[in-house]
Amino acid sequence: MDALLRPVQRRLGLALRSRVAGDDAPERAQRIWGAEGERWFTPDDPVWRVNADAAMFPGGICALLLQSLHPGAMAGVAGHSGYQGDPWGRLQRTSHYLAVTTFGTVADAEQAIAVVRAVHRRVRGTDHRGTPYAADDPHLLRWVHVAEVWSFLHAYQRYAATPLTPDEADLFVRQTNEAASRLGATGLPESVAELEARLAAYRPELEASPAAREATRFMLLNPPVPLLARPGYGLIAAGGVALLPPWARRMLRLPVWGPGVGAAARAGAVSTALVRWGMAGLADRRPGDPA
Repeated sequence: MDALLRPVQRRLGLALRSRVAGDDAPERAQRIWGAEGERWFTPDDPVWRVNADAAMFPGGICALLLQSLHPGAMAGVAGHSGYQGDPWGRLQRTSHYLAVTTFGTVADAEQAIAVVRAVHRRVRGTDHRGTPYAADDPHLLRWVHVAEVWSFLHAYQRYAATPLTPDEADLFVRQTNEAASRLGATGLPESVAELEARLAAYRPELEASPAAREATRFMLLNPPVPLLARPGYGLIAAGGVALLPPWARRMLRLPVWGPGVGAAARAGAVSTALVRWGMAGLADRRPGDPA
């Protein structure tokens, strides 16, 4: 049976890696993990473990949906990222940035941060209500960071084989500040309790703007994946929706409540296990490498 399943496992792993990291993923990985030099983190650190796990797949969906609720952040994405025209390219750039700043050398991480800072300086505009926004605004950067870290942490705690202990979870929150502070975010949380408090503090600013609802429809109803891959993507997306705070699901008008949340969470667990299994079948993947 193993011999029959192994080709399927490898094809799944290759397809996933190609979508998320690009066709040159093995070469990129070699540049990141093969480079010699000091690193901020080690495989024993919580941030390495979380960012290397397959739970990042539903966690990423959750993060994008949650981040979209801030009008300034969503306006910047809608106006400058080209996410609908090149969604996979944007995903691959984001995954590369996360990989370099988590697993790469300090020199490579700082270079990646400098590139993003330069891009942020050019991203300016107004949201749907005419309120100005700037991508390098520390307040806006903090929102993007808090929503992302909250989503990744909750995804790992729900879908990983071995969740973090409370102390490890606090350390994870602190370790994520390494890159975010250099990117320009200020007032970052130092613990899970502070992370929850920062998220709650933004709620008066949040709304399901027209751009947020359009992004939600794009991600959940009309995803840029082949028809054969949509059932698998649907499982991952359901897992991401299940992670959202109830108030965020209500704002985005997502019909998931009561028993539906449990069903969506089970879908997330199944999809995460499938991703983990598929990535484990790649012959050039070393133990501890990210999914």
